[in-house]
Amino acid sequence: MCRTLHPLGTRTSSRYGQKLTKTCAQVHKLCQDAAPRILQDFQPQLMIAIGGGGYVPARILRSFLKTPGSPNIPMQGIGLSLYEQLPPTHNSASETPGEIEEAGTKVTRTQWLDFTSLGEIENLVGKRILIVDEVDDTRTTLEYAVKELEKDVDAASKKLGFKGEKTVFSIFVLHVSTPH
Repeated sequence: MCRTLHPLGTRTSSRYGQKLTKTCAQVHKLCQDAAPRILQDFQPQLMIAIGGGGYVPARILRSFLKTPGSPNIPMQGIGLSLYEQLPPTHNSASETPGEIEEAGTKVTRTQWLDFTSLGEIENLVGKRILIVDEVDDTRTTLEYAVKELEKDVDAASKKLGFKGEKTVFSIFVLHVSTPH
């Protein structure tokens, strides 16, 4: 099961055509405003940030999801890349870092879960897992993350012979960019 949570008012109709910029204060406020709803509707037991952009909102959100008397929600990171690398000779490589990268067609996995501090991959089974990223402009990266995590959970469930609660994924993004 997977559902998407995102702050209201962060949706645009542009697609790759303009660069959306948010200040740190705006990101902080979006996370703060979304946290009560996430706690009420989902109550995550684990957060997975999609890097690089999901690390900052995940860390901020984690602070607002803390409930008195409970430990912090564990947080893991996965590295996924959909954007094509600009060639080093491209004029925007250093002089104009604000140039918009074009989305690629293939997701590249650069880092995956590390459960050395939390135990084994079996710790995903039966949990409510919140996946965090900063922008959803094609749904490709998020879809890849969910499918790969579901594969990991299925394999771990079979290994354990687990028949209990299902693992549930929910997605939080700061900005959803929808096509025209």
